[in-house]
Amino acid sequence: MQESVIEYFRAGRILAIDKPLKWTSFDVVNKCRWMLCKTLGIKKLKVGHAGTLDPLASGVVVLCIGKSTKDIEKIQLQKKVYRATIKFGETTPSFDLESEVDNTYPWEHISRKSIEDVLPRFIGSIKQIPPIFSACKIEGKRAYELARKGKEVELEPKQIEIYDISVLGFNPPYLSLEISCGKGTYIRSLARDLGTALDSGAHLTELARLSVGEYTLDNAIKIEEFSNYIENTIKNIQQ
Repeated sequence: MQESVIEYFRAGRILAIDKPLKWTSFDVVNKCRWMLCKTLGIKKLKVGHAGTLDPLASGVVVLCIGKSTKDIEKIQLQKKVYRATIKFGETTPSFDLESEVDNTYPWEHISRKSIEDVLPRFIGSIKQIPPIFSACKIEGKRAYELARKGKEVELEPKQIEIYDISVLGFNPPYLSLEISCGKGTYIRSLARDLGTALDSGAHLTELARLSVGEYTLDNAIKIEEFSNYIENTIKNIQQ
């Protein structure tokens, strides 16, 4: 492989990857790094992601390659946009479909108007308690590691920023939202808190990250197309 091609990637590239459902963000990093190293014929290449996306969510993971890994923290601070589906009337310990339903609640009293009446409470700079099934650390241990062992987990509220929430549709007991927010926001926690605010329970059933700053799902590369991206990039450099 020409040194100019290898240097192109080592010099720094930032890409939006469309993470498949059930993949972790590290699965994306490992797969893309392996494909790059194999194609370029090298043993090492710095690759990282700018913000974890839960396995049960799909959408944009920002991949930073080579010297662009130094931009990870800056990208993490950029606005994120999500599309979420929430189900009222049931809660789960993980606030999503990772765990089984643990409680049921009435939901028939909830209307689109009552939803729109409470949404302003969640817009702006607010405090939010993260899910116990999260990567937050407690005395050096990940909260989800303790929760999965059945240990009691208590997390402190964190200051977050939610810029906007729009109702995309309400087909009871399912609510579809688009949320614009800052770093550290858990959409699963928003689902839980919204259920509580409406005198019910709720959990997240679907989540897609539509964008991180300028990196959008419309321009994201699918994992199955990543090898084509590498080959096309090499051809363009060598022309």
